[in-house]
Amino acid sequence: MSERAVRDRARERRHTDRRERGGHRLALAEARDEDQEWNGDDASADAEEGAEDADGDPESEEPRHAPSVNGVRDHDLLAELARLPPRGAVLLDVDGTLAPIVARPEDARVPEETRAVLRGLRDRYALVACVSGRTGDEARRVVGVEGLVYVGEHGLELEPEAERWAPRLAAFADRTGEWPAERKRLTLAYHWRTAADETEALGVLEGIAGRAAAEGLVVRWGRKVLELRPPVAADKGTAVSRLLEERGLTRALYAGDDTTDLDAFRALEGLELGVRVAVASAEAPPGLRESADIVVGTTEELRELLARL
Repeated sequence: MSERAVRDRARERRHTDRRERGGHRLALAEARDEDQEWNGDDASADAEEGAEDADGDPESEEPRHAPSVNGVRDHDLLAELARLPPRGAVLLDVDGTLAPIVARPEDARVPEETRAVLRGLRDRYALVACVSGRTGDEARRVVGVEGLVYVGEHGLELEPEAERWAPRLAAFADRTGEWPAERKRLTLAYHWRTAADETEALGVLEGIAGRAAAEGLVVRWGRKVLELRPPVAADKGTAVSRLLEERGLTRALYAGDDTTDLDAFRALEGLELGVRVAVASAEAPPGLRESADIVVGTTEELRELLARL
């Protein structure tokens, strides 16, 4: 999408966002001022725009990250969140968001440069939390920063009702010897990132998913992973809502990279200020980019964004 197309989309969405998302979006400048700010009063940018109009090819180049996909510039949203850190929360997925994806989940680590940024956020904001598909203890080990709040297993750790499903999950894993399960107390994960033949792996896992659904488990597909969960009304969204409500916070950023993070995005609806950040790799699920206010491409880009808070 071209820069011009992004600007046009920003102008179209400007008023809609403020109505649909509780009025917390920052007002943009008038279209003329917006164009001037984007081009930085640079004559060469005007010339480039004119050439693009002549060519009629709005898809010829990728947009810069300056505007968000939903029409409010990332620096506006981030500056507003950073304006009142004692009233704000920074909520983060772990794998693929803070820690780069690796072939073996047990080898994942958050880089020290990112840990340093997290320590700074911890010291400024009312809440910095990691909401992970891992157990809370495993998330703490991978992130390696004390003083954060860690919620594991997609928020199920906060729901006592989920505990009664632990024996049934363990028994199900015992019966699926055709593919190794990453066993967590309240969820199971079947990874196929290292599979020699992904088509064959998916065939096996689709069979496991079908059996799981027949036994009442919830099936969810993520980035090279099949996840099985108990049928309990808990997810990353309920976890985010509980964390914010317990502390009386109405300003928050959530960053994630996978299907389960869409639940957390939805939990920010209706807040005074909610900033949804997608770490959108080539494996990003449908809807992740479209649901985000800001899109970055890598864990390194997310670290740079967090450093601005």
